[in-house]
Amino acid sequence: MALIKEVRGFVPEIGENTYLAENATVIGDVVIGKDCSIWFNAVLRGDVNSIRIGNRVNIQDGSVLHTLYQKSVVEIGDDVSIGHNVVIHGAKIENGALIGMGAIVLDHAVIGEGAIVAAGSVILSGTQVEPGSIYAGVPAKFVKKVDADQAKEMNQKIAKNYLMYSGWFKEE
Repeated sequence: MALIKEVRGFVPEIGENTYLAENATVIGDVVIGKDCSIWFNAVLRGDVNSIRIGNRVNIQDGSVLHTLYQKSVVEIGDDVSIGHNVVIHGAKIENGALIGMGAIVLDHAVIGEGAIVAAGSVILSGTQVEPGSIYAGVPAKFVKKVDADQAKEMNQKIAKNYLMYSGWFKEE
């Protein structure tokens, strides 16, 4: 069973039909929407400030979400995929975005709707990633615009696939 821990009077709220892997950790001021999946070794640490996660979000293995005390929060929209071993620290990820494996997104960055952050990229504090664009590199820079409808469709498909995968574990 996942570690769900109250801190400073905040008890995590887990939405309906959300899958938490056995060794996922959800701490403090965290609200998770419906139909989400939090995978193995993922840590959502809402001990110093809030983490808000929309519906149909998948946070894949080894990812860490955290904030700055009284200075930043994590906000994740609907249909977002957070790849394996991602760090999101006090940033906002808008609907339909995809954060590639091993990426780092720092405080007060905003990842626009339908945007893609390439694997291994570092989004510096305060960066505004344009909706429907791809950013890559260290530090990450604009690469190109993508067809917004195509990106949204692809990211929704990934989110739906992770909902299906989580169903495999719930049945056991």
